Amino acid sequence: MLYRFLEMIPGMLAWGTLIAIVLVSWWAPVAAAFFIILFDTYWLLKTIYLSLHLSSTFRKLRENMLVDWLEKLKEGARMRDPRLAHWQEVYHLVILPMYQEPYEVVRESFESLARSHYPKEKLIVALGTEERAGEGRLVAERIQKEFGAHFFKLILTIHPSGLAGEIPGKGSNESWAAKEAVRTIIDPYRLAYENVIVSVFDSDTQVFPEYFGMLTHQFLMAPHPQRSSFQPIPFFTNNIFSAPALARVISFSSTFWQMIQQSRPERLTTFSSHSMSLKALVEVGFWNTNVVSEDSQIFWQCFLHYDGDWRVVPIFYPVSMDANVAPTFWGTMRNIYRQQRRWGWGCENVPYLLYGFIKNKKIPLRKKIYWGFIYIEGFHSWATNALMIFTMGWLPIFLGGSAFRVSILSYNLPRVVQSIMWGSMLGIASSSVLSMILLPPKPAWFRPRHYMLYSIQWLLMPITLIAFGAFPGIEAQTRLLFGGKWRLGFWVTPKYR
Repeated sequence: MLYRFLEMIPGMLAWGTLIAIVLVSWWAPVAAAFFIILFDTYWLLKTIYLSLHLSSTFRKLRENMLVDWLEKLKEGARMRDPRLAHWQEVYHLVILPMYQEPYEVVRESFESLARSHYPKEKLIVALGTEERAGEGRLVAERIQKEFGAHFFKLILTIHPSGLAGEIPGKGSNESWAAKEAVRTIIDPYRLAYENVIVSVFDSDTQVFPEYFGMLTHQFLMAPHPQRSSFQPIPFFTNNIFSAPALARVISFSSTFWQMIQQSRPERLTTFSSHSMSLKALVEVGFWNTNVVSEDSQIFWQCFLHYDGDWRVVPIFYPVSMDANVAPTFWGTMRNIYRQQRRWGWGCENVPYLLYGFIKNKKIPLRKKIYWGFIYIEGFHSWATNALMIFTMGWLPIFLGGSAFRVSILSYNLPRVVQSIMWGSMLGIASSSVLSMILLPPKPAWFRPRHYMLYSIQWLLMPITLIAFGAFPGIEAQTRLLFGGKWRLGFWVTPKYR
């Protein structure tokens, strides 16, 4: 009953806020008007603050992209740096769970691994398939034949269907693949768990040439490598030129948000592609197999298991993934909404961490308060902020009654809000410029006029914030609020070329 109550908290807070906005605009329009002005001013200041973090991350990213990280490891060994002296003992276990992704998508990911500058004899790759995948397993077998000789080991694992306590999804697949890799490779070759870095990628994730070199360097230089996750920056740009404008804005917005989070490591949790020590992964029991958002929950598994002694080390280096694209425009819009709703279902971690905080008496109270507030506030903002920003400026005028509508405050409210929102457009302008810089190599048909089109697409930002931000966020929290048949299962984002 306690856990069920904790599940209801995100939805109750979101709906409580939205209902309160309407009631206050009706009963106390003057108070609502002043709150709106203060809230929009706060949003303007926050936009400036986040833009500074985005710029900081971009500078570090650009610097790191120019570094030969493998040579940096070798130089550290030559200089007898005790932290880097034995870098060659580090192995990488790369796990790519897949379902029914096209051969072209999976092949691009393996080509990027094969092009990596890191010694291939230190790479162990596990391609995790599903027993129920049908033709997806044929794709995996084809990949195994084509790339099997490129790495120290490439294994194909088959996750059985219908195992007790599991839901079909990425978490159960990658956990099975990791256990099989340990059983068939790590243990027989007697590789030390603390020297194996496990990276889990989506099947469309492509690594840049120096990625494993930088990850190894960051792992060895970290103050607490066995108590840390390592988070790269996801670029949703593999097929960005095939995406419609709305999809491009959403893809870059997701990238920019993760870039902002990288510069705030005290708030950073794992997302999508991430890495950690095999020793820690084994000790916490691998990824949970009965949740949708295993990529973020693994952070809380470790945080609770090690009594709060866990953190995420930001890797200021990218991995690239697909933008959400379907064969038709409306198919793309539908898939984007479902993907955003699945990400919003990460609110299932709120009761998980709160319940863990209640049970674990060893975690310091200040850490419990800090992380509880940060995490709940993040999902609350996701579901409510955009609706508050773009609707509250008018609610008191419509609902506040005739006396308020003839007041000076009523006359000036939309004008003040509009002025503040125009100031916030500076954040959109900077996003437009940065998105041009981060575009991958242009196809032959790309012309100078397309730069203009790719810039003005950011005027669609208000639509994306509401239709593909607030709406799927509040739906996910509402489903968790009701529970039962309303719960979300794992939805595999279709990949398309």
